[in-house]
Amino acid sequence: MSFLAFFIRRLGFTLVATWVAISLNFLLPRMMPGDPAEVIFGQSQGKMKPETLEKLRESMGFGQGTIIEQYVSYLSSTLQGDLGRSLTHSEPVSSIIGDALLWSIFLAGGAMIIAFTIGTLLGIACAWKRGSWLDDWVPPVLSFIGAFPYFFLAMVALSYLGFQQGWFPIRHAYSDGLSPQWSFEFAHSVAVHAILPAGTMVLVGLGGWTLSMRNNMIATLGEDYIAFARARGLNSRWIMLRYAAQNAILPNLTGFGMALGFVVGGALLTEIVFSYPGQGYLLLEAVNNKDYFLMQGIFLTITLAALGANLMVDLLTFLYDPRTRRSL
Repeated sequence: MSFLAFFIRRLGFTLVATWVAISLNFLLPRMMPGDPAEVIFGQSQGKMKPETLEKLRESMGFGQGTIIEQYVSYLSSTLQGDLGRSLTHSEPVSSIIGDALLWSIFLAGGAMIIAFTIGTLLGIACAWKRGSWLDDWVPPVLSFIGAFPYFFLAMVALSYLGFQQGWFPIRHAYSDGLSPQWSFEFAHSVAVHAILPAGTMVLVGLGGWTLSMRNNMIATLGEDYIAFARARGLNSRWIMLRYAAQNAILPNLTGFGMALGFVVGGALLTEIVFSYPGQGYLLLEAVNNKDYFLMQGIFLTITLAALGANLMVDLLTFLYDPRTRRSL
């Protein structure tokens, strides 16, 4: 199968799944008892008049025509990037999510890329040096660290390195006296503020990537083509990287792509511990305030990111592994 044909087929599946996700995002709030307008009416403690409630319901898209008309209006608005207005912030949901999304991608995405890269390299080294001190110590130690919840490590790091030693900032994404801008001072502040939260996520994630790559490498090293390459007298480093690692990394790449799709959901507990303004912290705020439109927007963003990551992984696997082309 050609790449173009495979791309069209996978893109069609992604578009159908996207339509289903948008439809569910529209239907679920309407299947629940009440609606956002009634929540606001209840929070007003009787200060809001019933006619005001009806106007508020209509402005939110509840009660305007039939359910089909509401659905068409919602679908049209969503495709245009209009996800409604936040009940808490009184701002467009797309704008609020966009700001938080950048911080989550920077923090959680950066930490995941670092953990994946270092863990994969360590897994390759441990498998190639089986029985050495590296293989005896690194996987068990990293697995032990990874067994701790990342928010526990975050609190320990915050308490000791932040409060007691004062080496790192303890909250937010940058210093209070700064505003987002393209400057060295702002970039330095952002980097310093990200060390503790990103560092804890990297430590927790290293063990899984290392063990996964190590096990894949050990299975690959037992294949006949590895023995043949050794019999031909090829350079051992070339065999390790070109023959073994290149084939063993495929399952890790798939897992990395899928995990990367959920990065937009943020690292909820870590962001709470460090008051980091990412998607996870924003989602908690939306749930606590019953901000329906903001919750809908975040859930839809996470779903679309997961679908996009799945498409990307499929395409990269198709290009990277010739065996997938022959099996289609």
